[in-house]
Amino acid sequence: MVPLKRRKTLPSDAGNTVSDSSGHKVPNKFSQVVLFLLERKMGASRKFFLSQLGRNKGFQVEDVFSESVTHVISENNCGTEVRTWLKSQGRGQSLRVHLLDVSWYTESMRAGYPVEITHRHKLQISEAEVALFSVSSYACQRRTTLDNHNSNLTDALSLLAENAELNNEDGRGVAFRRAAALLKALPTQVISMSQLRGLPCLGEHSLRVIKDVLENGVSSEVESTKQSKRYKALKILTGIFGVGAKTADRWIRAGIYNLEQLRHSGQTLNRAQKAGLEHYDDLNEPVTKAEADAIGEIVQKAVDSVLTGSQVALSGGFRRGKLTGHDVDFLITHPEEGKEVGLMPKVVAWLESQGFLLYQKTTRNSYLESKDGPARPASNMDRFERCFSIFKLTKGKEQENTDQQLRELSKNYQMEAASHKIWRAVRVDLVVSPISQFAFAVLGWTGSKLFERELRRWAGHEKNMSLSSHALFDNTQNKYLRATSEEEIFAYLGLEYIPPSERNA
Repeated sequence: MVPLKRRKTLPSDAGNTVSDSSGHKVPNKFSQVVLFLLERKMGASRKFFLSQLGRNKGFQVEDVFSESVTHVISENNCGTEVRTWLKSQGRGQSLRVHLLDVSWYTESMRAGYPVEITHRHKLQISEAEVALFSVSSYACQRRTTLDNHNSNLTDALSLLAENAELNNEDGRGVAFRRAAALLKALPTQVISMSQLRGLPCLGEHSLRVIKDVLENGVSSEVESTKQSKRYKALKILTGIFGVGAKTADRWIRAGIYNLEQLRHSGQTLNRAQKAGLEHYDDLNEPVTKAEADAIGEIVQKAVDSVLTGSQVALSGGFRRGKLTGHDVDFLITHPEEGKEVGLMPKVVAWLESQGFLLYQKTTRNSYLESKDGPARPASNMDRFERCFSIFKLTKGKEQENTDQQLRELSKNYQMEAASHKIWRAVRVDLVVSPISQFAFAVLGWTGSKLFERELRRWAGHEKNMSLSSHALFDNTQNKYLRATSEEEIFAYLGLEYIPPSERNA
């Protein structure tokens, strides 16, 4: 028997190794699992024995609770007792760890690896301790930051929404998106179905998925979808720039499930699809904020070179505080109405002359306020002059002076290293808006997609107004409401202003 003082000071090594009962280093086989055994009711001797057993099996078992712990193991305690103990340690934020009965631990020891967590392994929480939530049915009335306390639930619902959208089932997709958005806005983790009683936006199907995840750790429907041959093919094929769900479905029906089959299929690809296939890997790699800022400097220089005084604004997920994204969106305007006309072709020509564009397609502004504004259906699509492009961005240049990058890339326009590329392809959208519509464009292009959908739904259902990325029309007064800022638009709609960082519905 090891004396008590010695037991309390035995080290538990983190990282790639752990110590066995003899003090020797053994490989840490399960780096994503960090265990802590609660001594309360278990006793010091039994805790020491079980801890050493786990280390001998290659598990990382901590003697002291810390933020790195992922699983708390308890014996003869209910979930409420363990949560109270965690709070007493000043670790309220750590309630997101797994709270498990010792039966999960002993089963994992016998198996030699962390067994699947099922409902019977989880410590039960008393009804009295469960926090009930109350939230608005409109996402535009909820503050949703990037700090998601229920990612296990929202990830499951978002995958099912994506699958529905890929199969042209938009109604089901929106239902799953609304359910996920509601869960993202909750201030704490959902631990019981009873917390969701009376909440809006949660249909029967979504509730079944949530219940499955809470009780079993995963949703069987989600896992089945992930393994579906069709889902995998749709993900791959729609990952090609210029390919939508309908085109991907047509290819799948022709027996095409991956890029290699597409390349050898003889299918006719348009210019965008050819560029998307050529730069597939780059375009499916997340774009970083540093890369977005580097591209922003280039776009600003291009705009300044053809029209002094123009404004360029980064929009999309990056404006909402995200650190990575699928593409980069920029809004361009000039403080003098009408000066922006003809700007886009000049900007595109400058970018092409400097070798920055691998692909571009420009559409003209087709919006006429008198004809299209109030009559247009609620939609996230606008009719601004726009350039869909693929940028050629030199790797490792994000933090360098833009002028130096321009000289380097222009000089080496055709050059690639023999063994690897010195640049990557990035999806970039450029949008030109008149200054009179700029506030609406900024609001519409900031997102999230669901937040914008809910804004338009609120405007129509609650205020009898028509909102788009171009204008706000009051159907009751039969007139346009002018705005120079997002705050003014929220005020017209009778909504509390929500900053971009809290629109991540």
